[in-house]
Amino acid sequence: MPRPNSMQELADRSDNTMGAVWAWARPLAAAATLAVLVWYLGIGPFLDGVRAVDGAALVAGAAIGVLTTVCCAWRWSRVAHGLGLRLSFPAAVAACYRSVFLNLTLPGGVVGDVHRGVSHGRSVGDIGLALRAVAWERTAGQVVQAVLTIAVLFALPSPVRPSIPLVAGALAVTVVAITLLRGIRGGDGGTRWSQVRRTIARDLRTALLARRAWPTIVLASVVVVLGNGITFVIAARTAGATAPLAQLLPLALLAMLAMALPSIAGWGPREGATAWAFAAAGLGAELGVATAVVYGVMVLAASLPGAIVLVAARLPRNAIAQAEGAADA
Repeated sequence: MPRPNSMQELADRSDNTMGAVWAWARPLAAAATLAVLVWYLGIGPFLDGVRAVDGAALVAGAAIGVLTTVCCAWRWSRVAHGLGLRLSFPAAVAACYRSVFLNLTLPGGVVGDVHRGVSHGRSVGDIGLALRAVAWERTAGQVVQAVLTIAVLFALPSPVRPSIPLVAGALAVTVVAITLLRGIRGGDGGTRWSQVRRTIARDLRTALLARRAWPTIVLASVVVVLGNGITFVIAARTAGATAPLAQLLPLALLAMLAMALPSIAGWGPREGATAWAFAAAGLGAELGVATAVVYGVMVLAASLPGAIVLVAARLPRNAIAQAEGAADA
């Protein structure tokens, strides 16, 4: 029989193996989605999307990107302050631009968020707490997005409208179950689960549900969701969609839900979900893929200030000072 320390080593080794498998499985799933789309629809819809992008769409995407990025920074700074971390608003805006750019250019779709959490943590001397602030900020935004999506899908016609009451009921049951579990006290107050539960409860109370926090978080999240939805509708119009707004908006929200899944620099789940949603709505999978491509190009162009922030952060401070002095002269 293995000794306890040997069993722990086996458990750790198993966890590491599963983590490695999951890390590879996520981009492979996104790549498989793109491969299936290319095999089924051909490369034409992707090229059509690229060719459809014009200056007006890029300008609109960049303008909306400013608004959504500022709102994300506002939400993040409010959560960070609730956890007791200092974070200036200009620094939050710059970090959010850098985060979006990294998310859209590196596999996984979350590298930028991890980077801004680690960078913030190093500046304040607590990487773990800073990562929690980013995680809660992203989670809060996704919760608000889910609620808005269910409301819109319930009110407007969409391919999934018949299933919305079932989804809403499942979410309600989940909320009730979580509430009941919060009231269950573990026998050992020093167990790891008890510590995690207390930490989560404290974070929710101070960072998300505090009187000064939740209105800001909800308002900023609503603006971000609406901004992304409008960007998607503009992308659809640019790609050639003529369907009314009441039909396009639910499709946009469905595609945005898929964007939360692991991807290859933003690509994969978005194109798959959009192709399915457009096909189910009778608009054609090809138009859905073209719309997703236009959207991808728009948001990538809107994130380019993040590349400037990334390069500026790597420049030596004396080089920046010399450049500023030359500009003043």
